[in-house]
Amino acid sequence: MEESFDIICIGAGPAGEALTSDLAGSGLTLAVVEKALVGGECAYYGCMPSKTLLRSAEVIAEAGRARELAASRVEWAVDFHKVHARVAWMTRDLDDTRSARALEDEGAKVFRGEGRLLGPRTVMVGEQRLTARRSVVIATGTAPSAPPIPGLDTVSFWTNREAVHATELPETLVIIGSGAVGVELGQAFARLGSKVTILEMASRIMQAEEPEAGAFLSARLTREGIKVQTGVTIQGVQRDAGGIRVNLADGTSHAGTRLLIAAGRRPNLDGIDLQAAGISKTPRGMIQVDPKTLRAGDGIYAVGDINGLGGFTHLADYHGRLVAHALRGRPAVADHAAVPRVTFTDPEIGSVGMTEQQARAAGTAVETVSQDVGHTGRGYIHGEPGGVIKLVADTDHDILVGATIVSPRAGEMLSELTMAIKLRIPVEVLSDTIHPFPSFSRVFQGMFAELVKKVGARRRVTVG
Repeated sequence: MEESFDIICIGAGPAGEALTSDLAGSGLTLAVVEKALVGGECAYYGCMPSKTLLRSAEVIAEAGRARELAASRVEWAVDFHKVHARVAWMTRDLDDTRSARALEDEGAKVFRGEGRLLGPRTVMVGEQRLTARRSVVIATGTAPSAPPIPGLDTVSFWTNREAVHATELPETLVIIGSGAVGVELGQAFARLGSKVTILEMASRIMQAEEPEAGAFLSARLTREGIKVQTGVTIQGVQRDAGGIRVNLADGTSHAGTRLLIAAGRRPNLDGIDLQAAGISKTPRGMIQVDPKTLRAGDGIYAVGDINGLGGFTHLADYHGRLVAHALRGRPAVADHAAVPRVTFTDPEIGSVGMTEQQARAAGTAVETVSQDVGHTGRGYIHGEPGGVIKLVADTDHDILVGATIVSPRAGEMLSELTMAIKLRIPVEVLSDTIHPFPSFSRVFQGMFAELVKKVGARRRVTVG
């Protein structure tokens, strides 16, 4: 059997959904192929369930802080069944019926099964052959990966997928990896009552962020009773009477009732014949694309996590919409200079643009300013957990090129800085912008003013 469409999209996650939505009413025919759940990792195993779990844990932590701010006595007992039930409700009990219907209502034809790309415009789904008259869009995303640790294949372990749908609270939880998944889930389970250990092979946690962010969060997690150990070499994993044991090269070990692997992700390339399709891979194994057009080859686009330009739901949505515009004859150029990211710990870590180290490595003339969020009007009002903000400016062009916020509401504060970087707004204009008092964002007022002084001082020294 064979069917022909203008466009075939392999993958119905956020990128595929955005593509479908923006092609609706265009007159172009679209086939969407999905082998798992329509909606993708974020809706069922990533952002939505993990942040729901984090919210439950945050409420418990805030109840405890009531003793400091408002009450002499607060009592509660964690009911993990309620936590699990709310996660299940948020993920619709892993039922994607409504999501699939939404795609069909927007004009797409949904095919269930693994899409096997056999050439530039040919996709097989089981025995069904689909051909694309215009383009194939690859939006297959990524999956949790496991490092090559001796013995790991002999034990049962969690990835983010199993952790967010846990039905019982583990007494002890050992986490390998300290990126966003590791620290978010580590803090959540610790606040709900698990004894948590985070093991990181690098010298610090949150390697993608400014060192100050990782240092602050590490101290915060330690204060909450989480054991954070960096610079470790994992010798192996084995079964233990209580669950698992992780052995380190220094002779020590950590036992847990559960093990969570949070050490990165791998591309979903099953069924993609790269050679036949004329597609190349990046050194990290992702699909190589032109970052401006997202083209991977003749008649092929690769969007979202699979192209390695960033593993974020909002970026996948952006990619899907940009390709839809191109397919409708309104090509746009992708801009990745200001892609925001947020780690939803408490405090949150929000960042956009380059770190100071990245900016210097790129040859940028750099000035930075930093501020302790706890030592601001809103910081004193809010109380713990405080945090730090760091801004990175390009002094040759008087613009912001990077920002990191470790603070309550960091994710909500980030959009202003994202816009400033994207539009290359001069720091003098940012300094002249009025921020309401006593909001968290009020801290930017003084920081922008300090940047103006530093940029001016740098210029006077250079000219002199």
